[in-house]
Amino acid sequence: MSLKVFYLICLILVLAGSFYIFYPRIENFFVFFPEASFDAIPNELNLRYEDVYFPTKDGEKLHGWFFPLEKESPIILFCHGNAGNISHRLENVALLLDQKIQVLIFDYRGYGKSSGSPSEKGLYLDGLAAYDYLTKRRAFSANNIILFGRSLGAAVAIEISLRREIRSLIIEGAFTSTKEMAGTMVLFYPFSYLIPAHYNNLEKIPRIRSPKLVIHGTEDEIVPFLMGRRLFEAAKEPKYFFSVNGASHNDTFVAGGDKYAETIGKFSYHLQI
Repeated sequence: MSLKVFYLICLILVLAGSFYIFYPRIENFFVFFPEASFDAIPNELNLRYEDVYFPTKDGEKLHGWFFPLEKESPIILFCHGNAGNISHRLENVALLLDQKIQVLIFDYRGYGKSSGSPSEKGLYLDGLAAYDYLTKRRAFSANNIILFGRSLGAAVAIEISLRREIRSLIIEGAFTSTKEMAGTMVLFYPFSYLIPAHYNNLEKIPRIRSPKLVIHGTEDEIVPFLMGRRLFEAAKEPKYFFSVNGASHNDTFVAGGDKYAETIGKFSYHLQI
């Protein structure tokens, strides 16, 4: 082996090793896009709500909005996506309330009024803290709690489903894992085989026994529609798939129209569609 070839191999190994070591920081940079300021508040949509705060196991303080209805109504614990904050989901919340479903939506650490900085482990702790707030502070029965995770929030909802008792799980625009997502991106594709499978929804979802509803837009430009189908196929019964024709990643509840809201309402109450 020539000296030049040896040095080239060493350089490749150093670059690959550095990428693997520093990837978690790189991943966080490309995954989280939090905003602190609110674009709207529930009052502006004439929604009755309460400001709520609750702690996480590792000492962060999270903020959320609780939208109450009749106590016996099911409640959705809404785990939002990777950008913005809870104020950007109010139209979606209003649709759920119209279906007579109560909602608790909260901001992850580093988003909105919640303290801290986001990370995969941190988001899972945040989701568990929100669930525990419902059961311990609000006295909701596990049989009444529906987890709803959109995009990155699907990973949070799936993790909670594995660690707490729930009524059912809804995931929308969900990816299989960040490793496979990297394979769809030009920037990360050359290194995708080195990337660890973080947020591994595909590995986790077969272990969830509760009823599941998987929603995905057929024209999703961020998370391929095929990923939604693969998650559905990997899941155990009872399970249902709702494809939203013509919907992209962020407009499923708009493109889906009345059928979108009615499908979630029917599943939430009757555990089937």
